[in-house]
Parts: sequence; structure tokens; C-alpha cells
Amino acid sequence: MKKYIILLAIFAYAIQLFAQEETEKVKDTPVSPPFESGILIDAQTTVIPDARTLEFIIQHKFGSMQNGTSDLWGIYAPGANVRLGLNYTPIKNFQIGIGQTKKNMYTDFNAKWTVFQQTEQNKVPVSIALYGVFAIDGRNEDAFGTGDIRHSGESGIFHLGFDDRFSYFSQLIIGRKFCDWFSLQAGASFTHYNLVDHDYNHDIIGAHVNGRIKFSPQGSLMFTYDHPLKIKNITEQSTWDTHAKPNLAFGVEIFTFTHAFQIYVGTADGIIPQDIMTYNQNDWKNKGLAIGFTITRLWMF
Repeated sequence: MKKYIILLAIFAYAIQLFAQEETEKVKDTPVSPPFESGILIDAQTTVIPDARTLEFIIQHKFGSMQNGTSDLWGIYAPGANVRLGLNYTPIKNFQIGIGQTKKNMYTDFNAKWTVFQQTEQNKVPVSIALYGVFAIDGRNEDAFGTGDIRHSGESGIFHLGFDDRFSYFSQLIIGRKFCDWFSLQAGASFTHYNLVDHDYNHDIIGAHVNGRIKFSPQGSLMFTYDHPLKIKNITEQSTWDTHAKPNLAFGVEIFTFTHAFQIYVGTADGIIPQDIMTYNQNDWKNKGLAIGFTITRLWMF
């Protein structure tokens, strides 16, 4: 009888181990972060730091490189732009932030939510994030112009309202980590300005691609490409003379557990996304590149 009891006990224990192994096999955890930071040059990634993490961001763009050595490839050229930002992750996979940009003295409020994370066993094959920015143009009223205005044969008196300073950007981001050294993202966006000059569009739809190639434990090559689409059904213009040009940037990222340093060359002199999608007139084919860098620092609480 004792032999049967021992055999049953061994059999039950074996079943328990087998069930535990099967459960562990079924459990599908998220892949390691496809990017080292939530920001890639100008673009957002699907990565959000752990809950209760504070992130400080410095984004700096120098002037155009077109004059070469005379102004040290734009480092001493006029037209530099800077943004200082703070992001906080109150709960898992959700981030809020605020920033201040030199160009147009934009104050921006942003939020990002990673809806799905890619998993190790590909039950969720991609990561999906939603990103939004609300910005306020902080320039003096004189910068907007007032008084009598004429457009399309009509005239009227223009008085600047506070809501005329508002602009919006929303984006869907889909990304995949293909292997330990290569990650790629694509996205679609919608930009809206409450007030633009008469020869610009209020609404713009854009397409985005960005990625990185990791070449060492702490280094990566990276690129971003933002393309404002020409869609006749939503344009307010008869020509595309002022339509924003694509933003192309590529560079190198060096990172640690709490820091990321990115240095790059790119076309857009704007930093917040709605400005890039609406106003970029620099062309990489025509000496429109400029040097920039991004620094991030994390504090976990």
C-alpha cells in the first residue's frame, strides 16, 4: 500500500511540474525595449519609461550647414532652436509631458499611450502607441499682425484671439523589433493650426518612418523621415508653393540605463511635430541640413 501511495505522490508531483512548465511556456512577456528612449531625434517611439519615472529632455538644433567652415557647419550660424521638456509616467504605459521651444515660443503639452506591446512569442506581433501634442504660440501679438486683411477677394478686420495661438498634432505609431539590433516604426498623423497665413493649410495629414540599427551594446545608428502628404481634398490652396517639405534626419545614439545622447543631421529647423509638418521649407537636396542633438535623463521614484 505504501508503494502505491509513493507512486501516486510521484505521479502527482510529475503532473504538477509538467503543468507548471506548460504554464510558463504559455506566458508571453513583452520584448525588451525596441528603442533606448521614448524619443528618436524628432520622432516619438512606442517606448515609455517605467511607472513613476521623470524624464528631462534637451533638444537643440543649430543653423544650416550650407556655409561650411565659415560658421563651423552651422554651429555658429543664426537660427538655432532649442526645446526643454519634462515627461512623467504616472502609470504603466502612459506618459504626460510639457515643453518650451525657442521657435515661436511654443509651450507644448503632450501625452503618449502604448496600447499594445510586442511580445516574445509574437502573440502580439507589433507595438502600438498613440501620441498627441497641444501647443500654444507664445510670441508677442505683433508677430501675428492685426488690422485689415484681404483673402480671395474678401476683406475684414482681424483681431487675435487666444485660441488663435493653438495648434494640435495626433499620431498613430506602429513598431516592431525584428531582432536584437534592428527596430522599425511607421506612423500616420494629423496636424491642425487654428490660425495660419493665408497661403498655408490649416490641416495636414502626414506619414512617418523611423528606425535604428544597433551596432554595439551602447550605440546605435538611427534615422527618421516625416512626409507631409499632398491631399487635394483637404488643401485650401491652388498651388503647393508653401507646402512643407519632408523632414529627413539621421545620426548616432549613445545610451546608458538613465541617459541617451543623440547627435544627428536633419532638415527641419522646427522641433515640435506640428511645426515640422506645417512649416519646414528646408530641403536636404539643397544644402538644407543642420546639426542637432538630443539628451535625455531619467530619474526613477
